[in-house]
Amino acid sequence: MQTNLPPFFKQSPEGVEADAILRSCVHCGFCNATCPTYEELNDERDGPRGRIYLIKQLLEEGKATAQTRTHLDRCLSCRSCETTCPSGVEFGRLLDIGRNIIEQQQSRPWVEQLFRKSLRLVVPYRNRFKFFLRLGQFFYPVLPATLKEKIPPKRLGSNWPKQKHQRVMLVLSGCVQPGTTPNTNAAAARVLDRLGISLLEIKKDSCCGALSYHLSAQEEAKGFMRRNIDVWWPMIEKGAEAIVMTASGCGTTVKDYGYILKDDPAYAEKAKRVSELTKDLSEILIDEDLSPLKFRSTNEIGSNGIGSIGSNEQQEKIAVHCPCSLQHGQKLPTHLEIVLNKLGFNLVQTEDKHLCCGSAGTYSMLQSTLSQTLLDNKIKALTSNNPDQIVTANVGCQLHLESKSTIPVSHWIELLDKNSVGLIE
Repeated sequence: MQTNLPPFFKQSPEGVEADAILRSCVHCGFCNATCPTYEELNDERDGPRGRIYLIKQLLEEGKATAQTRTHLDRCLSCRSCETTCPSGVEFGRLLDIGRNIIEQQQSRPWVEQLFRKSLRLVVPYRNRFKFFLRLGQFFYPVLPATLKEKIPPKRLGSNWPKQKHQRVMLVLSGCVQPGTTPNTNAAAARVLDRLGISLLEIKKDSCCGALSYHLSAQEEAKGFMRRNIDVWWPMIEKGAEAIVMTASGCGTTVKDYGYILKDDPAYAEKAKRVSELTKDLSEILIDEDLSPLKFRSTNEIGSNGIGSIGSNEQQEKIAVHCPCSLQHGQKLPTHLEIVLNKLGFNLVQTEDKHLCCGSAGTYSMLQSTLSQTLLDNKIKALTSNNPDQIVTANVGCQLHLESKSTIPVSHWIELLDKNSVGLIE
């Protein structure tokens, strides 16, 4: 794609990056075939190729209409287009640049401004978020149906392992997960404990920064990122093997710390190291010897040394939802299924695996109508073979799916924790 960016912008770091991304696009349109919003709306401007043209126009002319902003707002940032693109166009980064510029140019209606600001003031702060969540759960019986769908049930946390191992890994506490699904990190800690690994949650960590970053408050997001680096760094210096992510959306962002903070003289090297150490939980387990895991439903040990969980006829049928942040953002589309297959779980086939469930961080609140349509499509695709349970790898997807699913939805590590009884004698 030919570009004609103004010199003052083209010579800036953002301009250099945007120009390179634009020039890598060859207009083929393969991206539209896997874009959830294009498939639903059939509007070129609501597909990746059309949005690239809109951002190109914005960057070249220095201005854009409110309608352009609407089409950019409708993007899920799922990055399915990046997986499909034969030219390697980094659409997600171009979108962040375009959104940031248009947000500075265009003043949103005050209601939108207030709502977005409220999200940024509440959601990234786990105690504030938990307070409002508990308030919603308390008044749940008298809430209107549209609000009830947004309020997850109250869940209790569970105990962490007490024993300490020589091998140590860190885990992000997160902002939403402690209040909504507090058992996820505890379940991960128990499973890793059975493998001889101590998982440490450092309570002083904060939101990964994704929410602020994707709402065009990038400096605010960098503040969260720097705080996490400061909190983790002493343990990294002591030899922590990895920073484990049990929420794949957070993992995608933390793996980008090195890129986002590359021009920060005080944090560039530390951010790069943090990104290198960051692993999705499935990346950890896929490389571990899983033979110490033994499952409840049988005492037999399979030929691979792993505790068998019984024949397929006896097992629950599991539908795996691989979040966009895992398959497109982190480029790990099969890790989760490989781990579960290795352990003998009965996985059923699902349809349209590349499509987003419609959660996408704050998208389900900012674009609720379209989000609900995508959710209906995804649940239909996940339940096409009548599973008994859906498992996923991201808290936002889990909450969004369970708001309409008629079958249980959980984090996949809870499935392992629930069935595993510990070490083989």
